[in-house]
Amino acid sequence: MIASIVWDVDPTIFEIAGRQIRWYGLMWGIGFILAYKYAEWLFKKEKYPEEWVDKLFVYSIVSVIVGARLGHCLFYQWDYYTSNPVEILKIWEGGLASHGGTFGVILAAWIYSRKVTKQSVWWLFDRIIPSVAVLCFCIRFGNLMNSEIYGTPTDLPWGFIFVRDGQTVPCHPTQIYEMLYCIVGFIVTWLMYWKFKAYKREGLLLGVFLEIIFFTRFMLEFIKNDQELFEAGHLLNMGQMLSLPFVIWGIYLIIRAYKRPALS
Repeated sequence: MIASIVWDVDPTIFEIAGRQIRWYGLMWGIGFILAYKYAEWLFKKEKYPEEWVDKLFVYSIVSVIVGARLGHCLFYQWDYYTSNPVEILKIWEGGLASHGGTFGVILAAWIYSRKVTKQSVWWLFDRIIPSVAVLCFCIRFGNLMNSEIYGTPTDLPWGFIFVRDGQTVPCHPTQIYEMLYCIVGFIVTWLMYWKFKAYKREGLLLGVFLEIIFFTRFMLEFIKNDQELFEAGHLLNMGQMLSLPFVIWGIYLIIRAYKRPALS
């Protein structure tokens, strides 16, 4: 008998007036709160206006949720949602894509920088990247509690049997793998900012973070189950195709950062 972990956690914490309070939604909320508190601490430490944090919080929530929802609808279930556009609004029924959320954050960061801080967008990325890592960690924890987005069968001793999703054999708990690289992303970018002053090279922090998150995501997809039927038999699945541009952009930003003179 292969050693494994039987995972049979109820995704619903409790119900109020017939409405389910689920771990996934709770972890999104906790992620946003932790990200906000980190940004609040950093902005206060560097003596920036307090209202900048509140505006950043609003920009971030709207951009991440809208971007993640549209990303799922456009990249994973295009045929269904173009035939049923009203269904796009029903985010409580599930369907959020991390790549779409990333696109949303990038767009919001650019708009926020122009309208609020009047600083370079790189200035903002240098300061919010650790917050993004915290939010990503919480979201993947929510995926684990939902018994979703896991990997292929494995005989490794930490394989999870996702009972609630109908599994009977151990599978790679790729949600945990992704949580681990989010922790690595947080630690590395935090140290780069505070200890090594990497913000003096514009774009370097973002480039490194993109490699940690999306190169790892690209490699993990080889042991993850396809999310949609249309991905079956393809050389690369949708997650890998969407990750590649971020990997390439990250490499470009790192090279660009070292080719340009460091800020004083």
